[in-house]
Amino acid sequence: MAEIKQDHKADESENYAVGNSTDPKNMQELTQYVQTLLQNMQDKFQSMSDQIIGRIDEMGNKIDDLEKNIADLMTQAGVEGTDK
Repeated sequence: MAEIKQDHKADESENYAVGNSTDPKNMQELTQYVQTLLQNMQDKFQSMSDQIIGRIDEMGNKIDDLEKNIADLMTQAGVEGTDK
């Protein structure tokens, strides 16, 4: 069992050595991948933000219409109330 642990430690040191090597091509690919990922996230957030703003504007228009209708009803009720 001790041999297995020693072999495992040897594998870890080899992987660590490989992980520390900085290949410029791999770094460029990684950098490009991260930039693309961040750009995609930014695009999605912008799209969601635009949708939210559009819905808020639509809700604001509906509230304005509702306020106008209520004012009209109150005016009609006031006019009808004085006639009776």
